Amino acid sequence: MVLSLVLSCLAVWLTSAAVSSADPPVGWCYNLPSCNESTWPSIAGAYCNGTRQSPINIMTASVKANENLTALTFKGFNDGTALTEIQNSGRDVKVILNHEKMAVEGGALPGMYNCSQFHLHWGSGSSVPGAEHTIDGKRYAMEATNDTGKPESWKTLTSYLAEISNAGDAVALTQPISMDSLLKGVNRSRYYRYLGSLTIPNCNEAVVWTVFKDPIQVSSDLVDLFSTILYVNKSTNSPLMTNTFRSTQSINGRVVTSQVGSSKASFPSSSRATRPFLTFSFIVALLFVTFCCA
Repeated sequence: MVLSLVLSCLAVWLTSAAVSSADPPVGWCYNLPSCNESTWPSIAGAYCNGTRQSPINIMTASVKANENLTALTFKGFNDGTALTEIQNSGRDVKVILNHEKMAVEGGALPGMYNCSQFHLHWGSGSSVPGAEHTIDGKRYAMEATNDTGKPESWKTLTSYLAEISNAGDAVALTQPISMDSLLKGVNRSRYYRYLGSLTIPNCNEAVVWTVFKDPIQVSSDLVDLFSTILYVNKSTNSPLMTNTFRSTQSINGRVVTSQVGSSKASFPSSSRATRPFLTFSFIVALLFVTFCCA
């Protein structure tokens, strides 16, 4: 299984082009034919059948250099108290952030964005990867050795999953965890940038995507917890929550950009001598929007 972490950062102002947060909710899901992604263009047609949808497959040979994509500045990412709650939404896992403590600016963004939450998407065990964005048509690969429970920050975060097994469950994060510790090993000055949408209904096309090139390494025993102990509802026969990701969408002439002279993603070494532990790499992306979403 491959995880995809999407950190939502919301603009501190509303523009005339902003999408209203009052968009009516729609009934959607990942797991049922009546409401899975094949139905989204009909149940949320205003956006989900648009021309600027996400996620996409990033073809590195087509990426254009953009000298304006400078380093991002991260506020509060070293604060161990900024992650406040973890929730089972019945569709994914959501972590609530203290938006007054965390913000991102720079990197050709039009201002400062406060960070409010991040979502985790996954597949089904080791057989089905679940990162939403793909790179050159591939999802990040697994490495194999013997250690478990790595890194420590992810061991701490996933220790709460047993407390949110059922849809609607939520629990406060009482142990200190910082975003810096969760993003350990990611060079946040190296990223791809493109214009897209939310990857769930209403699929609003008001998003600036920043997809980091470096993956995070999380040991497989921790990753497997997501598809083995989380359920989509509260019923006694509820299915496990698996394959919580949208398939890649047509790029429709959009241009993906990156830093001038920046190299491709740094994939983990395949050398057994250098493998630190049994890991799954997963994509990290920042989602910048100009409206507040539910």
